[in-house]
Amino acid sequence: MHRIGIGYDVHRFTEGRPLILGGVKIDYSKGLAGHSDADVLIHSINDAILGACCLGDIGMHFPDNDIAYKDISSTILLEKVMVLMKECGYRIVNCDNILILEKPKIAPYIQRIREKLFTILETELNTINIKATTTEGLGFCGREEGIAAQSVVLLEKIRKI
Repeated sequence: MHRIGIGYDVHRFTEGRPLILGGVKIDYSKGLAGHSDADVLIHSINDAILGACCLGDIGMHFPDNDIAYKDISSTILLEKVMVLMKECGYRIVNCDNILILEKPKIAPYIQRIREKLFTILETELNTINIKATTTEGLGFCGREEGIAAQSVVLLEKIRKI
């Protein structure tokens, strides 16, 4: 049995924080605002996995009013989501992601992001895809106000629960 999940997340840029995407620090003058480290890519992946498992969303599991998650690394949240996914008896078959942003250019970081994610997602490197696109200057991403991410995961049942 297979299940598909879709995730989407948005964070605005802010001064004084590092920019973290997919668990990798990106060299840029601004970071993303959020309760955790605001890793928009990992948040999107979390929601895709949770959705495929019918387990709600990231806000249900890691509410932004809970001090326990203040400035937490999103990689830790992804590890917790992976535990939930495994408890449901699934494994990741494919994880396709797109970052929507004008700047910074992330092409130099894509391989490092994939390598970071594949260790957490416990899958093969060739099952994780990262893409980036601009909005040609349109909308909040086009005005360089923030970053959006979309993720789609395909899960496969590995055991009965």
